[in-house]
Amino acid sequence: MQIKDHHNEKQLFLGRAITAGGLVILALGLLIGRMVQLQVFEHNHFTTLSKDNRVKLVPLPPTRGLIYDHNGVLLAQNRPAYSLEIIPENVKDIPDTLIRLAQIISITEDDLERFHKLKKRKRRFDSIPIRIDLSMEEAARFAVVHHRFNGVDIKARLLRYYPHPEATAHVIGYVGRISKSDLQNLEVSNYAGSSHTGKTGIERSYEFELHGGVGIRQVEVNSVGRVIRILEHKPPAPGQNLHLHLDIELQKIAMAALGEENGAIAAIDPNSGGILALVSKPSFDPNLFVAGISSKDYQTLQQNPERPLYDRAVSGQYPPGSTIKPFIGLAGLETGQISPETRVFCPGYYQLPGQKHKYRDWKIIGHRHMNLDTSITQSCDVYFYKLAYEIGVDNLSQYLAQFGFGARTGIDLRNEARGILPSREWKRRVKHAPWYPGETVIMGIGQGYYLATPLQLAAATAAIGNGGIYYTPRLLKQFEIRGGDKSEMILPVGKPIQIHQLDNWREIHQSMLNVIEHPRGTAKQIRSDTYRIAGKTGTAQVFTIKQDEEYDEEKIKKKMRDHALFVAYAPADDPRIAIAVIVENGGSGGSTAAPIARKIMDAYLLPERPDTSS
Repeated sequence: MQIKDHHNEKQLFLGRAITAGGLVILALGLLIGRMVQLQVFEHNHFTTLSKDNRVKLVPLPPTRGLIYDHNGVLLAQNRPAYSLEIIPENVKDIPDTLIRLAQIISITEDDLERFHKLKKRKRRFDSIPIRIDLSMEEAARFAVVHHRFNGVDIKARLLRYYPHPEATAHVIGYVGRISKSDLQNLEVSNYAGSSHTGKTGIERSYEFELHGGVGIRQVEVNSVGRVIRILEHKPPAPGQNLHLHLDIELQKIAMAALGEENGAIAAIDPNSGGILALVSKPSFDPNLFVAGISSKDYQTLQQNPERPLYDRAVSGQYPPGSTIKPFIGLAGLETGQISPETRVFCPGYYQLPGQKHKYRDWKIIGHRHMNLDTSITQSCDVYFYKLAYEIGVDNLSQYLAQFGFGARTGIDLRNEARGILPSREWKRRVKHAPWYPGETVIMGIGQGYYLATPLQLAAATAAIGNGGIYYTPRLLKQFEIRGGDKSEMILPVGKPIQIHQLDNWREIHQSMLNVIEHPRGTAKQIRSDTYRIAGKTGTAQVFTIKQDEEYDEEKIKKKMRDHALFVAYAPADDPRIAIAVIVENGGSGGSTAAPIARKIMDAYLLPERPDTSS
């Protein structure tokens, strides 16, 4: 029988007790050390985290500024709308939530795609719209089952609305949801809580002024994220209102005057450069883009062969045709190449010295003996073939550049085209080829490489009308700071065109008067008994006719017919409006474009306007 060794057992137990006690003391030490670290050394850090869990900063988007026309008519306003929105951090299962929401409210694939794109860019505590512009019925259906959807709510927002959609689509433009590319050009912190930005037109050009400044609301929330109280409130700064030179009634009249034709119209105040009307037809409804246009609707617009999204007034580039003749005639007078009495015989064609090729006049039998006045009045091509050749392409380009051709006018829109004012240097740089004399010849009637926008033609015509000041075209007339009486007028920006002899300008002015008032004038049918009009017709070829062929409009498809052009200013002795009209494939400028211009000038200059409310 083995006798127990009590001493050894006591020593073993004591060793184990000491080890266990040491471990307990070590654990307590670590715990106390950790508590000291948390409570003393990291106190500020965890206090901040605790406050962040308790206090939320809620961005308050500003109210977007309104846009008015010259007479105070609203062109872009804000209307209240219901938006179904989700806060991701408050939703346990987003896919399941979206499925259940779709059973109550219509949610399309486009809605889902936009939501997931926004979700990637936004923070988890941001409110992200899944559907914008709910109907009252949809809002009511969701309200009944609201308690079943944590983190989902209906919010009242202001949506942009354009009361004159097709008339202003290209000028005012539209707002749309902020995209990833938009964020590269926006101050992100100022767009917290905002979902839209200007995409085109005035909405884009003056985005900074229209948007305003974001506000902040600091709120205390409970453990489930519900607001308990408001701690601090900094209201947003509303965007500025814009007042334009544009006259919406004149804009509608211009749209109606084009009828079924496609084309563009630019009307300018010759004394300031203010845009009175700027029309591109066909147009579209910009309201489709505000809440998010569907893929189907967007494809329909993009694939439309009439190109309704294309802004013809500032981006369309057309051969100016015979509308350029007054400018070339003025160049000939100013450079001394001709005098008003210089006569040229027109047999119906022009030939360069030593060449057999015939540059044909529009009148097959020719105009016979012509001077500058009769050549502009009757639009003789041969006179200007010869004049352009004698002036030379470089001198011609240099002179015409003063009227803004070949350069952007500087209008406050982002999508303006430059047009083309050809020269030797231009062709060498762009075409990598030499310049040929025949290209100078056809430049005399606004053909060849020569391209101009309707806006450029209107601005250049205004400069002739006002006696030689080229004003930068401008849509914006005045800023208005909302909530106060402060405003800022936009002053005209003009530069004088060099005038060597005032008589030269008077000669061109009289010739443009004769286009309308002379019995042989190419626009004699629009003569007014109330006011005098100075203008010039034009026809621009869409394709080149061979030497042995004749142009027969009835045998040519509509899309291949000549463009019809007309430029004018009125009243001729003290102009208040300058206008350029281009009717695509409209044929004759005198019979198609000039009557359209007359309707617009009548509407602007005469006391009573036709009713455009219908």
